[in-house]
Amino acid sequence: MSPLTKGSAAQRNNVQVSGNLSGPVMLFAHGFGGSHDSWRFVTPEFSDTHKIVVFDHVGSGASDAAAYDRGKYDSLHGYADDILEIITELQLEDVIFVGHSVGSMMGVLAANRAPERFSHLVLVGPSPRYVDDEGYIGGMTQQGVAELLDSSDSNYLGWSSVMGPVIMGNADRPELGQALVESFQTVDPAIAAHFARVTFLSDNRRDLADVVVPTLILQSSDDVIAPLEVGEYVNEHTSNSTYVVMTSRGHVPNLSDPAQVAHHIRTYLA
Repeated sequence: MSPLTKGSAAQRNNVQVSGNLSGPVMLFAHGFGGSHDSWRFVTPEFSDTHKIVVFDHVGSGASDAAAYDRGKYDSLHGYADDILEIITELQLEDVIFVGHSVGSMMGVLAANRAPERFSHLVLVGPSPRYVDDEGYIGGMTQQGVAELLDSSDSNYLGWSSVMGPVIMGNADRPELGQALVESFQTVDPAIAAHFARVTFLSDNRRDLADVVVPTLILQSSDDVIAPLEVGEYVNEHTSNSTYVVMTSRGHVPNLSDPAQVAHHIRTYLA
């Protein structure tokens, strides 16, 4: 099916294919509030050697917002369904999946359901649970998450203006935080608020034990959303994983330090 066919997964998710079309496949999934454009500084590093596939989650970027179904996307499994549908529709094999933030967990869920379709997982700033729990540090308290979601529900644009710079970090480079704010504000507020609730209330800790695909975990040294303890937890509970703590700061190193992200991915795949 052509990527432009109306009603196809590729059309629904605004799939874009580029790079070396005969090379190994790299499929990039963005995180909350972003779009495939959040990988724009990383994908050129692999375009000579790999087939690059990027897409937008439904409700984000240039996806088909009319396809947004609150029932389907009331858990990360709905997004994992889309990833597998894209892979099937484009007949992709031995996929190197690169996911950022909550996009990482979507990839974990997809790979656990169809591990034969994946050769590697690369998880950038992953978090299986954002809320602290007994014996687990997620980085946020129950009350803190409740307040964050209430703010998102009541005034998403105001919330995004405050949270964009916090999530990005790198206060000495305010243009990065502003770019993230602008990305957040391209999403319909109602969809974004729902996506935020699904993201920050997710708990995929048990899913880590089912991962059989070789996995690279890239962790920023200073990340308010997914602190070091979270990266360590993902590594400890994922078999056949490689854990790298980068010198990057903030939760979006694919924008703030893309050269370092690309370097570690390339080194891992070599």
